[in-house]
Amino acid sequence: MFKQFIFMLREEFSGYDLSKFQKDLLAGITVAAVALPLALAFGVSSGANAAAGLITAVIAGIVIGGLSGGFYQISGPTGAMAAILMSIAATQGLQGVLLATFLAGFLLLAAGIFHLGTLTSFIPAPVITGFTSGIAIIIALGQVDNLFGVHSEGATVIEKLSSYQSLGFSVNMPAFIMGILVIIGMLIYPKKWAKRMPSSLVAIILATVCMLIFDLPIASVGKIPQTLISSERLSLGDFSLSAIQKVLVPAISITLLGMVESLLCGASAGRMSNKALDSNQELVAQGIGNILLPFFGGIPATAAIARTSVAIKSGAQTRLAGMIHAVVLLLSMLVLAPIMSQIPMPALAGVLIVTAWRMNEWETIRTLFSNRYWSAVLLFFLTMICTVIFDLSIAIVIGIVGGCIFFVIKSAAITISVETIDWQRMNLPETEKLNNWTVVYISGPLFFMSSEKLKTTLAQLNQHDGIIFSMRGVPSIDLTARAVFDDFQKKAEERNQNVIYTSMQPEVEKQLQHLWQNDRTEQHATVAHALSELHAKYA
Repeated sequence: MFKQFIFMLREEFSGYDLSKFQKDLLAGITVAAVALPLALAFGVSSGANAAAGLITAVIAGIVIGGLSGGFYQISGPTGAMAAILMSIAATQGLQGVLLATFLAGFLLLAAGIFHLGTLTSFIPAPVITGFTSGIAIIIALGQVDNLFGVHSEGATVIEKLSSYQSLGFSVNMPAFIMGILVIIGMLIYPKKWAKRMPSSLVAIILATVCMLIFDLPIASVGKIPQTLISSERLSLGDFSLSAIQKVLVPAISITLLGMVESLLCGASAGRMSNKALDSNQELVAQGIGNILLPFFGGIPATAAIARTSVAIKSGAQTRLAGMIHAVVLLLSMLVLAPIMSQIPMPALAGVLIVTAWRMNEWETIRTLFSNRYWSAVLLFFLTMICTVIFDLSIAIVIGIVGGCIFFVIKSAAITISVETIDWQRMNLPETEKLNNWTVVYISGPLFFMSSEKLKTTLAQLNQHDGIIFSMRGVPSIDLTARAVFDDFQKKAEERNQNVIYTSMQPEVEKQLQHLWQNDRTEQHATVAHALSELHAKYA
């Protein structure tokens, strides 16, 4: 893996010159402009603070970006991860989040070393879409407090919303108006302007200026330390068996999300840049980055499609663009910390709500409904609801199990067609001796869920002198379906019924080989071949 990574770097930086560096520099600055407000917002919404979001973006940009499996991958705090961390922070505290991040880093590193980067391909597409929409709902609902200037309590979004019944819901109108204006402003912001200055950054700047000028009674981000090492960070003294046991399940959730989000981002970005992602190297990078982040006070990082796509569209040439974006964020943190501490929370809430809306894969959702893929729609809603009510791990497991169940149900839909022999089609004259023969065409896998339909059809064939089974459309057969044929064969012998099996797949033929061991049972390559032999024998 190390040799492959060195080869990747050599190929990436082959012919690197000042012109390419200038493109990387411009792309890095552009990505930093997009990443700055998102890092602050995701840091706050995760249950940590704005400083944690910035630290995560800086460390992830340098470490994960430098080791990434694709030069275009830009990692940092994300909305999906923030939604997961919200409940972890409420139950385990910030130290629990940091310890879970550390454990998740090792799990991601192990996944990369053992080449598990292809596992995400086993997750059905509707499950991923439903999970994304569920995360978007969690992000949006998680900003109710900041948007309305109210207070809630609870570990999950559902608990927080329920707590308003006892705590009350007294709206802070200045906060609400500011949040709504930010949302409207970002939605109507011209796309051509967004290429030069992202709407989220403009909204944050304008809201902060209003906050400073009018001294509004609105909660702000608060103090942002001008250092890359937070006072609230993981230390060796925080490690204990009991503490690890408490955060093991959350760590698995973080690992799963890190894998899914980073590899899906890489797959999408790989198509945009025509450079395939090395998925296992990406997991190694994510693992190392997340192992280091807690010791600086950072939260979990994953590759982010929003920042990654901006990097590609801005002309990024190498992984230096991501590292430059991190350096720009660090300089902003050191120089602009006093100003960023005045950013109003409703403005960040507005940014996150719009981000949550745009997270949804609307084109895919429209396709599911317009084409009436009802099983996929059901799987989408199932995963989305489970994501909101439970957590990522449970939602993905339920989604995968649901996908398997739907697949099995669809697979059980075999077709069996019983037809009379068309001698004219064979260019052969009819013969009375073969008038009571029939052809049975079977298509679909024969297994326990389809065996009942097979058994019912075969039971109706007892009046025929002979039967030809065409099994070209049968890819497989299990023991239950095989037992149905065994039972039919015994009864056919008792009735002196002739049976011919044709067009069999190798595996199916192997399973049914024992059937043609008597004089009244044969096997032929095709139906046409069997009919020709029969006609020659009886005509």
